[in-house]
Amino acid sequence: MPNPNDSPAVQSLRKEQAEQRKQSRKGELDKAIEDTFPASDPVSATHTSIPAGRSDVEAAERVKREPDPTAIDQEYPLVDQALRSSDRFNADREELRALQKEAGRMAESASELASGTARLAKAEARSFVQDMEDRIRQQPLTAAAIVAAIAFVYGATR
Repeated sequence: MPNPNDSPAVQSLRKEQAEQRKQSRKGELDKAIEDTFPASDPVSATHTSIPAGRSDVEAAERVKREPDPTAIDQEYPLVDQALRSSDRFNADREELRALQKEAGRMAESASELASGTARLAKAEARSFVQDMEDRIRQQPLTAAAIVAAIAFVYGATR
């Protein structure tokens, strides 16, 4: 079974996520540079729990209660994990369909085999009856003597 991490969808998703992270970091760096310009201190792009420019405690507490948007990956399953489980489900579904088709083919084969066997048995029975009729016609006295002997033994054993 192919590795679900190698699928084009997963690769595209990972590439897009990396680009988004790069752009968000670049945007934060640009903003940090603009905020510190023309200072000579080194630029530091950091995240704080209290938003910049707010001095009211109520807004700061609200921000602390809200989930950190950068921690979403830790709280929720990753998209590629969901895709992996979806790929497994689809693979299992396709295997089940293949097994169903194979079972259908086997049932058809068994039906054809049973039908052929029944036709062969009927043909053999007709052939046996035809042979017996031919022998009786060729030697009627011998056939009558055989039937009489069988009837005598049957009657004697009863």
